[in-house]
Amino acid sequence: MGVKLKRIEDQVVVITGASSGIGLATAKMAAERGARVVLVARDGDGLASARVEIEGSGGRAITAIADVSVPDDVRAVAQKAVDAFGGFDTWVNNAGLSIYGPIEEVPVEDARRLFDVNYWGVVHGTLTAIAYLKQHGGAVINVGSVTSDRAMPLQGHYSASKHAVKAFTDALRMELEKEEAPVSLTLIKPGAIDTPFPEHARNYMEAEPKHPAPVYDPSVVADAILFCAEHARRDLIVGGGGKMTAAMQNVPRVADHVMRATMFQGQKRRKASRSEREDSLYEPQGGGRERGNYPGRVWRRSLYTMTSMHRLATVVSAAAVGAGVVLAARRGRR
Repeated sequence: MGVKLKRIEDQVVVITGASSGIGLATAKMAAERGARVVLVARDGDGLASARVEIEGSGGRAITAIADVSVPDDVRAVAQKAVDAFGGFDTWVNNAGLSIYGPIEEVPVEDARRLFDVNYWGVVHGTLTAIAYLKQHGGAVINVGSVTSDRAMPLQGHYSASKHAVKAFTDALRMELEKEEAPVSLTLIKPGAIDTPFPEHARNYMEAEPKHPAPVYDPSVVADAILFCAEHARRDLIVGGGGKMTAAMQNVPRVADHVMRATMFQGQKRRKASRSEREDSLYEPQGGGRERGNYPGRVWRRSLYTMTSMHRLATVVSAAAVGAGVVLAARRGRR
């Protein structure tokens, strides 16, 4: 059975981590394009704000307060989508967080909590979604990271969790294809994105964390996610900078050297970490914002990502043009 995906304006889209950052940007963009959206997060205030903004612009949205590390919470989200909209067509596993600091200084209980959200949250969401989509067809989109291809110092546990997400997604995709299930399973791998991600992360460094350049606007990721909700893709890296990071793994010892030289200071702001600093590892903090506080240039477009999304259409168009030229030449010789 082939995978047939609806146009986004005909879809119901479930998005976890929808109270801020990439999730919020994706929800707003989906609603603007006509989709009905199910906003999922732990932060009730952030969800309520997002819903008001979406409905104020003419969109349709419902909210579901849930911790993706809790399977019953995730199953309740699916039921809420069925009750409100009759089901769903795309499920986006976006909820995630990070911990900054040397691995030896990060308590194991914090690392376990990170895996509960970043890895097990994806597992719970994916399994819940495909149980429904196997009967109805649709897409599951897991938001991973380029750190699944190339681990990042000072974010070791985060990198490990994204490696796990990649392996889980790749293995399950093969099983779904073998079964000929009508489900598209995509892994989105963003590079550095200007969201509140560093602000929400737990920090064991002496300085406040920040993204290393180049940094992209969250709308770049949102556009890629919605593209994959309509077009079945295996995976997609977001941002040319992310592609460069992933490609470095082809020469791992060189990559080690480059990262040792750049990524220790490149992930630190020029101000000390606040002693009273709050984070979202165990409790949600400060939702409601798409953009973060990155101090440098933020790229609003990624030519690499646009080319990657539309490469098939480009090939098909080129083939059609070529065929037309050949046909015209043949007719001209008659």
